[in-house]
Amino acid sequence: LSLCFPQKLWKMLESDQFLSIWWSEGGKYVAINEELFKEEVLGREGRQRVFHTQSIRSVIRQLNFYGFTKMQRHDQRAASLPEFLAEEAAVSAHSQILYYYNPCFNRAQPQLLETCVRR
Repeated sequence: LSLCFPQKLWKMLESDQFLSIWWSEGGKYVAINEELFKEEVLGREGRQRVFHTQSIRSVIRQLNFYGFTKMQRHDQRAASLPEFLAEEAAVSAHSQILYYYNPCFNRAQPQLLETCVRR
């Protein structure tokens, strides 16, 4: 069964298998460590492959197609100490952290995932 992009993204966020992508701001934002994501997710091959691309630009394009908006770091603060420390560690490691928001993509309201459709 093939999942649509938001469903794949949700499964990744809920999995403990990926270190490069996590819920931020208490489940309201998607945080992506760009360099680690390229290696950990887009570098997979064969049956381990998550997306049909190896390009971060294609993933970002999909986020945009599904109504996600890129947020700046100063637009939000980590909701918990572990989130804050993870984000600060990623930033201090010279990694580019990308933050995306979609009102229909919220960890506390999984039923909204159905309304997250491609434009």
